[in-house]
Amino acid sequence: MANRGYDVVVDVDQEGDLGHTDLQEDLEFHSSNFDTTPSGRGGSKVQPDSTSSFLPGPGPSSSSNAPSTSSGRKHYLWSLPFYAQAFDVDTTEVVRRCTSTIYPRANFLDVLEGNPDLYGPVWIATTVIVILFLTGTINQYLARTGEQHFAYDFRLLSGAAGLVYGYTGLVPVGLWAVLKWYGSESANLLECVCLYGYGNLVWIGVSLVAWSPWGILNFIVVALGLAFSATFLLRNLYPVLSTTEAKTSKVLLIVVLVLHTGFAIAIKVLFFAATSPVGPNKGDGGEQSGPVTRWEDWVGR
Repeated sequence: MANRGYDVVVDVDQEGDLGHTDLQEDLEFHSSNFDTTPSGRGGSKVQPDSTSSFLPGPGPSSSSNAPSTSSGRKHYLWSLPFYAQAFDVDTTEVVRRCTSTIYPRANFLDVLEGNPDLYGPVWIATTVIVILFLTGTINQYLARTGEQHFAYDFRLLSGAAGLVYGYTGLVPVGLWAVLKWYGSESANLLECVCLYGYGNLVWIGVSLVAWSPWGILNFIVVALGLAFSATFLLRNLYPVLSTTEAKTSKVLLIVVLVLHTGFAIAIKVLFFAATSPVGPNKGDGGEQSGPVTRWEDWVGR
């Protein structure tokens, strides 16, 4: 191989030192203590492993029952400010989240930006309940055209409230509890409730169409609503469920899908079927025993 570079000439005498330099006598090694402040300089030395102001402190835990505020005060579970944090959104933000639900372009939990709310879910669920009652009543009326009297059955309203509020409130709580049981660190109760609450938005559109007297059209509309809302839930819940074991996450996905399918079937059977178990029965002439159900009787009281 060709010799490229520089030639170094070293003068070595008979005693073996390099350039008349005795390494053992001329070089001295001293131990250094880096924790000691050099003399003549004031102030304290910041250690390399110090966790002072150079590193941000840990933020408040999202799962704590007493989260801290920026002023250092804590809001406890029994205090009003604790629940006020869940309504810290304006109309513009709620509309943006509703738009992200109908036109999903990103994970909904990322859209929340760490600030889940209950304002939107509460109003969406309430709107679904009222519209289900109105459109369900219209559907029952169209199914009994020609009868002498039609009874406004207010059990439709209580049934809608129990179904929607129960599903939107209990299922997310149960899902969060199961995830915590299996050691998921990414599960957040408020985010689960918020996800299910905004997922109910699709049922407003379904209710506005599924009141028609054509049963096949109602079935198709409810099926489309089920497919859209189930896709929304599974897509956004999958990153959270996948933090558990593979077998557990698959079981939870199936459970979520089965419960949501049952919710859709309940909406179809209770409100958009001519033989609804909570509506007036066919052939009774609109007369019912028990609680007053006709509007004329309510006004008379």
